[in-house]
Order: sequence, then structure tokens, then C-alpha cells
Amino acid sequence: MSKKPVFQFRDAPREMPARIPLQLRLDGDWGELYGRFAEAEAKKQAGRCLDCGNPYCSWACPLHNYIPNWLELAREGRLHEAASLCHETNPLPEICGRVCPQDRLCEGSCTLNDGFGAVTIGAVEKYIVDNALASGWRPDLSTVQASGHRVAVVGAGPAGLSCADRLARAGIQAVVFDRYEDIGGLLHFGIPSFKLEKLVMRQRREVLEGMGVEFRLGIEIGRDLSFDALLAEYDAVFLGLGAYRYTDGGLPGQDLRNVLPALPFLVQNGRVVHSDGDALRSQPIAGWEDQIELPDLRGKRVVVLGGGDTGMDCVRSAVRLGAAQVRCVYRRDEANMPGSAREVANAREEGVEFLFNRQPLALLGDETVRGVRVAETRLGEPDARGRRNAEVVAGSESELDADVVIIAFGFQPDAPQWLAEQGIELASNGRIKVLANSEGCASRRSAAGAGLPYQTTHPRVFAGGDAVRGADLVVTAAFEGREAAAGIVRLLSERTPLAAAGDARLARTG
Repeated sequence: MSKKPVFQFRDAPREMPARIPLQLRLDGDWGELYGRFAEAEAKKQAGRCLDCGNPYCSWACPLHNYIPNWLELAREGRLHEAASLCHETNPLPEICGRVCPQDRLCEGSCTLNDGFGAVTIGAVEKYIVDNALASGWRPDLSTVQASGHRVAVVGAGPAGLSCADRLARAGIQAVVFDRYEDIGGLLHFGIPSFKLEKLVMRQRREVLEGMGVEFRLGIEIGRDLSFDALLAEYDAVFLGLGAYRYTDGGLPGQDLRNVLPALPFLVQNGRVVHSDGDALRSQPIAGWEDQIELPDLRGKRVVVLGGGDTGMDCVRSAVRLGAAQVRCVYRRDEANMPGSAREVANAREEGVEFLFNRQPLALLGDETVRGVRVAETRLGEPDARGRRNAEVVAGSESELDADVVIIAFGFQPDAPQWLAEQGIELASNGRIKVLANSEGCASRRSAAGAGLPYQTTHPRVFAGGDAVRGADLVVTAAFEGREAAAGIVRLLSERTPLAAAGDARLARTG
């Protein structure tokens, strides 16, 4: 074991893995933008960590990962131990290493971020898990004893996958249902492959199946299988339903041709780029009644409305799809932009033009959109969340030419009818109501009684992720799935499995 140089952060500057050259991206390369560290590079970057006594990086991470600890294991070359430690807190570490906005979370809170450059935590996390899996490492469940309990997980997104992982580690059979044809939810279909390669999700599926998790895909609860059937067959249910209903800005002209909601645009293009090409353009998108028509963006002028990470995925996808001009309209300034600063920088490098302090007022055109009317804004008083409101400047209206407009104002949960039929209550904003607070604190009580982490008003049903908190980060969904699984384990530890109870009833009546 090599002794760690105390001042390595001064001798080795912050570095990221090499990126795909810009021209290839402009020519339509959909490969992951950032490559992978070689062993020597990963060790050098991991060695820059100061091992703070009170690691701000861990506190800033919603999962509270043991970041300094696995950075040191990586520096020492103890890759399998590092991978095991990554998984102790994070069921999806190689995914979070790719898609988390580290500049706003762990790296943004790194002590070295003030002057020396933060440790490249995300890239090292990706290195650890990718290489450990490639060398044969898998989660060790050799000491886990089967409990006989079975839990249905509805939704194979990050919350559902995290819940299934933790249930398997507790000896509980997890059966995951999803209406899409593959796992991952928006990880697979909504996030472009230049941020998250599809191979990564396939490998995570293989890992989970190796842990005993079963996937039943292409099945929509309430359509193909009733929720009553789940409650009858399984000891508990976890709901990781996500947030798929886009926020309607109420703009005049939204029904014009070539005006697209962001999520169907990303899902359908992901299918076209990575599957059977144009044959999938007409395949329905689960959860969307109206099939959108995907226009050919080659040579087109594209305007994306919205400044979050979904908006960044849209503008960068449009670049790769051959758009001649891509502009992003956002009503506040760059400092108040909700998207990752790193994503904004990548988009700008790829030629995206940002129009800050612009409020969209209407979409213009007869049958097909031809432009967007916008007005300049200034920032006024903070709203209820502490963000300064964007106020329209009188007399500042102008028009932007556009052949295609993509609306990326965010997404909200869309609760299915069968929730109410089971007495599962919703909050006033349409989100699923859970008895514990948003940090999974099991000690908090509610009027309904003693609440377990992420337990709904139905005692055997738990929920987490975007359906509970609204559209948010992958890492927060992973946290809530993890904590909900802990609540399910506590609930079932005092209950006889349904299958065993049924066998006992048959024995008494036989």
C-alpha cells in the first residue's frame, strides 16, 4: 500500500477524462461525451482528495456516499473493495457517476473547488464500477437468507431499481413491472446516450438479475394487470411511477405542427438512434395518448424553451440530429439556470446559442410553427422557493424564427386512477403522499399513525422518486428507493409471507 502524498492536489491539477472531439459530435456521434480514466489517471485524480475530517462532498450527496473512503481505495488499487463500498450507499453508482450534476452536488462542495479544482469524483466513481464489473466483481449475497417474502416494484426507473437492489440484499424477492420494453425508465429512454450509454443499463440489468431480481416488462399496471392482483400476490408493493406529464406553459400556438413536448422527443429519438431506425418512429410511447410526429431536424432552426437538464438534453440532441441552428430560451439569467453548469458549457461548445432573460409569450404560425414571440425579463423579488421571479419588461417583445420548437418546462406526476381506488392519498399537487418526510426519517409520525419511510396511506404500499417529490435528480430517486426498501424490510420482518400464510390456510382446510 503506497503512502498518499499530502500535497498531491498541488502537483496534479484537476482533470476530466478525454472527450469525443467536437467535430465528431457535430457530425452526429452519439457516444458518451466523456471517456474513461486509465488506471494511472484514476489513481492520480483520486489521490487529490484531502480526506477532510468532515467531508462536505458526502454531505452534499443525497445518498451520503462514502466518497473519501472509496477514493482512497481507488488510489491504492483496491478496486473490488472500492466497488463494494460504492454500492453500500448507492445501488446505481456507475449511473450516478455519469448523470449526476456533480458540479452542483459533491464536486461543488469539495474543499478543493475553491482555487485548486474539485476532485473529479464522478469520473472516478465511473472508473471504479465500470472496471470492477468488467473484471468480474458482483455484489456478494452469499450470506443472504431468503425470507420467503415477495414484493412487487412498479416502475423500473432509478427509484424502482434502487428499491429492488436493497430488497434483494435483504433476502426479499423483488419482481419489477414496467410498461416500457426495457429497464431504466427515463435513464434508458429519456437520457441521450452521449450522457449514458445504453450498454450501461443492460449491464445493470444483468447485475440485478444475478442478485435474483425478476423483471416483467411491457406490462402496464391497471391495463395489463390489476393493482388488486399485485396486492393479492405480493407481501408489499413499491411505486416508482416517475413523472411523465409535461408542464403546460399555456402558450398560444402549442398545437401547431412541429411543436414538440421534450420527453416524447427524447424517447422517440432515443429509439430511432439506437434501435431499428425509422421503424420505431410510429411505435406508441407508453403514457402518451397522442403520438407525436418526429420532424427531420436536418437543416432546421430549433428553439428549445426551458433551461433545465432536460432542455440541455434536447438542445444537444438537436445538434447531433443535424439542426442548422439551435437556441435555448430561458426566462432567468445563467446564474439561476436549473441545469448543470457543465451541461450548459458542453452545449455552448457544440454551438447552442443561449438567450437568457427571455420569456416566451406565444408560438407563431398558421398550421406549422414558424417562430416564437418572446419578451425580455428582469429578475424581481424571490418566490416561495427563494428564486427571484422573472418579470416581463414592457415594450421589449421580439420574434425568433423557428422551424421546430421543443417545450421543456419540466414534468409532473400523473397519478393513475387505481391509486384512489386503493385509498392511496395524493397531495394537493398530485404527488403521492407518504407518511415519512422527504429525508426518509422513520421516527417522524403522522396523523395516520406510525409511518415507515416512504409508506403511503395504504400500509402495504410504499412510494418514492419523482411520483413523490416531483421531477428531480436520478440520485434523489435512488435515495428514496433505497430508503423505501428499508421501510418495507421493517414492515415484513414482523409478518408471515403471503405464500406461507396461504399454505397454512390450505393445510387447515385440507
